[in-house]
Amino acid sequence: MYDGRIMPLALVPWGEFSATILRLVGMTVVAASLAACGSGPSGKAPTTAQRGTYKVGAPYKIDGVTYTPKEDFQHAETGVASWYGPGFHGKATANGERYDQNDRTAAHRTLQMPSIVRVTNLSNGLSTVVRINDRGPFASNRVIDLSRTAAQELDVIRNGTARVRIEQLQAESLAVKEVAINGGGPAEQLEAVAQVASGKRPTSAPPQQVMAMAQPATAPPAQVQAGWPANPRSPAVAGAPAGNGGPTVASLAAAPPSPGGFFVQTGSFSTAENAERQRNAIRSYGSSEISQASAGGREIFRVRLGPYSTSDAAGIVADRLKRSGYGDARVVAD
Repeated sequence: MYDGRIMPLALVPWGEFSATILRLVGMTVVAASLAACGSGPSGKAPTTAQRGTYKVGAPYKIDGVTYTPKEDFQHAETGVASWYGPGFHGKATANGERYDQNDRTAAHRTLQMPSIVRVTNLSNGLSTVVRINDRGPFASNRVIDLSRTAAQELDVIRNGTARVRIEQLQAESLAVKEVAINGGGPAEQLEAVAQVASGKRPTSAPPQQVMAMAQPATAPPAQVQAGWPANPRSPAVAGAPAGNGGPTVASLAAAPPSPGGFFVQTGSFSTAENAERQRNAIRSYGSSEISQASAGGREIFRVRLGPYSTSDAAGIVADRLKRSGYGDARVVAD
């Protein structure tokens, strides 16, 4: 029997591999149907399932760079991957689904949504398969944004980024396109991928190209979340909600300067009250503060997240904020 360990495809018995995929799909569909009874976006599955649509999209511009989405079934590229989680959990993705950080999904700047790609961490050889359902990342040095679970499987959480190889799976991408165009959501798309794996769905791609959208080596099959099997490992997630409490504006203004490092500044205000209003709005993205400074002879109040040990780590958070509508978010050194 296939025991869930990462193995070269050539070494995995095809009959056992297909049976494993089909069992996972059955559990996924059940989990998806139960998700509507779950709690809100607090690390668990979103409360309301959104099926999304098949979408390519028109060209768009971010920070002066124009991106042109296109339908592709043989896409391959190498670059840096990052990940996103708590600040977006439960919010709408670019194709209208509800983002679940526990699913194996990812954001790509130009690929059609949904599509299926294999992502391999070039530093450790770990590989996983994700479904593209969102747009991003928008930093020039990154090529894909992974969900938290996908990042865990590739061991990206610890460093925040990793150099990866992206390879689109043609047969699976064609299958999920057909399902999405006909109104099928994430669960139906996963079932279509399993049908490709079992040979029950016509495809021009050889069976050996099908990768398991399965749990990592340490994940027991019983642990599933809506959409995909869950990863049982739960390392601390950077940017976890800071809670509803916090210092008052007065205490923040009187606080000593923050230690050196990199910060993400989301805005500067002439009044402490406006600064505190924005600080409350961005709490879910990480540890925030209000610092006083002078500009043009006037006192200003800056809202910042951090500190972060590297500019790259801060850049990941800045990307998240820009995608949420905080267009002035930028990395600053202190």
